[in-house]
Order: sequence, then C-alpha cells, then structure tokens
Amino acid sequence: MNEKFYALPAEKQHAIINAGYRIFSQNSYKNSPMSEIADAANISKSLLFYYFKNKKELYMFLWDKCAQLTINYLTKYQCYGCSNLFESMERGMKAKMEIIRLYPDMANFVIKAFYETNVEVAKDVQNSFRKYFDLKKDKTLLRIDKEQFVEGIDIEMMYKDMYWASEGFLWEMVRKGQVDMAEMEKGFRRLMDFWQSIYLRK
Repeated sequence: MNEKFYALPAEKQHAIINAGYRIFSQNSYKNSPMSEIADAANISKSLLFYYFKNKKELYMFLWDKCAQLTINYLTKYQCYGCSNLFESMERGMKAKMEIIRLYPDMANFVIKAFYETNVEVAKDVQNSFRKYFDLKKDKTLLRIDKEQFVEGIDIEMMYKDMYWASEGFLWEMVRKGQVDMAEMEKGFRRLMDFWQSIYLRK
C-alpha cells in the first residue's frame, strides 16, 4: 500500500489517477513521460516521484487500481450473486459505465496496457490479469444456473468462447485508435444478443 499517496485528500488522489490513465492511454508505456502525468494532475514532477518512486510503480498501481475498482463496482451491482449469466453481464455493463463516468480514460488505459509489449511491464500486467480473470471467472461460474443453457453445453468452454470473442473485439477497437465507449457498448450488446441466441435454452 502506498501510504504517501493515500495520505493525500481524495480529490488530489483522483486527479493523479485520472492524469495517469489519460497519458498512458494516449501513448505507449515508453512514450508516456512522468512530467506529462504531473502536468495533467497539476502537480510537480518531483512530487509525483515522491508518491511513486518510478514510472513502473505508478503504471502497475494504476493497473491494480483498475482491477480493484472493477471488482468493487461489480460487487456493488451484485454481478457475482446473479445466477443468470447474461443478467450478470448486463449489470456488469452498468457498473462499468459508472466507472467510466468517474474515470473517463480508465477503459482505454486497460486495453492499452493489456496489449502493451514493453518488457518492463508486459509480463507483470499479464500475470496480474490472469489472477483477476480467474477470480472473476470462479465467482461467476460457481453461481450460474446451468438449466438456462442448451442441454449438454460445456459451461467452461462457453465462458472461454465469450472471453476470446471479447478479446478479439477489443483488439479490433484498439487497432482503430482511440476507443469509442458508445461504440464498444453497442458492440458488446450485439455480442450478448448473439450469445443468448445460441447458448440459451429455447
């Protein structure tokens, strides 16, 4: 836990977090100077280094913050306690829209970080992602009512199929440049409609 950072007023913490998400989402890890993040947060570069000893520490702090915020809001919207998978996904989308309202650049940062290739952070990001994804998957699958799906379906494979399709969809969005959240939501809703048409029991 970063005690120096968390000693700041909540408003100042919020400003630094959003500044980090904004700069890192606009550039690669290598091309995101700490000075630009400090300027965006309206603090000095030396003060930013007081809270975070180097760029990697800030980057991974922001990455972990994404996971923590996501889990907190998914819990708030009762996504994990829902036995209907697609209702859970719908609630999850609403939770993420609330996160975007508070942290407008977080979603772009997450996508950018997931596909980051810089050796200084890429491995840590992927290891962290697998940990959080497994946690989310386990919480979701444990409560799913299997009777809602077509008979004989492999739930684990269905979940992986939706994950792989989602990852491919995100990659296409990244290739286009800055991610349009309205377009992303529309695309995911189309994917959910498709999944329901093939996976749900008629």
